[in-house]
Amino acid sequence: MEQGAAAIVVDNLRKHYGKIEALRGVTLSIHQGEIFGLLGANGAGKTTLIKSLIGSLRPNGGSTRVLDLDPHTQKRALRRQIGYMPQSPVLYDDLSARDNIRFFGRAHRIPNLEEEISAVLDFTGLREREHSPVHQFSGGMKQRLSLACTLVHKPRLLLLDEPTTGVDPKLREAFWAYFHKLASEGVTLVISTHQMDEALYCDRLAVMRDGVVLACDTPRGLLRRGRTTVRVTNGGSVESETIANTPEALPAFLQRYHLDERVSRIEIEEDTLEAVVLALINARQEDAHVVHPE
Repeated sequence: MEQGAAAIVVDNLRKHYGKIEALRGVTLSIHQGEIFGLLGANGAGKTTLIKSLIGSLRPNGGSTRVLDLDPHTQKRALRRQIGYMPQSPVLYDDLSARDNIRFFGRAHRIPNLEEEISAVLDFTGLREREHSPVHQFSGGMKQRLSLACTLVHKPRLLLLDEPTTGVDPKLREAFWAYFHKLASEGVTLVISTHQMDEALYCDRLAVMRDGVVLACDTPRGLLRRGRTTVRVTNGGSVESETIANTPEALPAFLQRYHLDERVSRIEIEEDTLEAVVLALINARQEDAHVVHPE
């Protein structure tokens, strides 16, 4: 889909907790209607970035605009338009699933609230347990309920921190189909995930480590940073070579064979997205240990 103007603009954002630098000059622009993924290990700065975007953390430097609002000075106006799902569900264990969603829905003064509650209960597969107290729910069910609470007021921007943790594969597929439907309607989604297969569903990805954005690109663009191993069986020998993971590299490599009839087999093994991301993270780690001369 054609994406609109920037929904989020982050410029040189910095946040520290004492001597710990959680964000070190993060700069990003995220488009309206985009599904934007945040990748990185625990402690990379993903959650700190998301909390800065919703205004629950005040940065130590830099600037942020979210839906053309300042998350700190215009927090109330912004929160009517966003949905935030934290990594650990924040729910009332003694209330039922429906009552939890109703509590969050009333805070947004939603018209036809009961109909909207029923719709998100159906989507998350919790309709049959809508009157059960949350303390009886499994971790995956709490995750689904947390998402329902996030969606009930139909926000323009969704910030989801590990939204499919503990969710079975079939429901994960349904979640992502719904996320793409929302994006097609102009909703912007920022999703933190460890799941590399899910990362491929995003329009763009930011790879983070130690509060720094190491790369920001489409999944295809990131994959092109990887390498391709080509093995050619030529007569009785097998030749293997590692080349760049680009559309031009393979034809250039194969030109040397001139369609030789003895070439009976060609195997191609491309780096996965996980391998590319790990290479970026490891390169950052190695660079951090290099002592640079003053």
